[in-house]
Amino acid sequence: MTRTGWALVTATVVCVGLLSGVLGTSAVAPPRSVQSTATVAGSAAPWTPHITAVDAALRAGDLAAASAASTEAYRAALASRRWEGLVDAADAYLRVARAAGTPRAGVPHARQLYLAALFRARDAGSIEGVVRVAQAFDSLGDREAAEQAIRTAQRMR
Repeated sequence: MTRTGWALVTATVVCVGLLSGVLGTSAVAPPRSVQSTATVAGSAAPWTPHITAVDAALRAGDLAAASAASTEAYRAALASRRWEGLVDAADAYLRVARAAGTPRAGVPHARQLYLAALFRARDAGSIEGVVRVAQAFDSLGDREAAEQAIRTAQRMR
């Protein structure tokens, strides 16, 4: 991507972040280990207990339990039809893979979940969600997908 292109991406993310700050939410998300989309419309999200179980199992060093919980988080997120759950599930897959010492092993599945989250966020009209997914793709090093997500967010304005 050109220097101008990255400047546009940065400006878009900053603008969405500022706009979201005015509305009381943050589009520029902190690392997922710090923030989870624990609620949906004021109630506990169905995938949240599974994400909590992933993190507890990782703290305990139980990779088998963490992996099983991440699969359950994925199933709950998929059933919820919400973009937030797919992002949280993808992030959980990546944490489990990192803890297992194979950080790249979680990338293909996480990428699929981020892509599904992108479509759900777009369909829901959530610029915040589309930008969050763009950040996730960028963190994977998938610049092409990140750029596409930013273009999607720009078209949604």
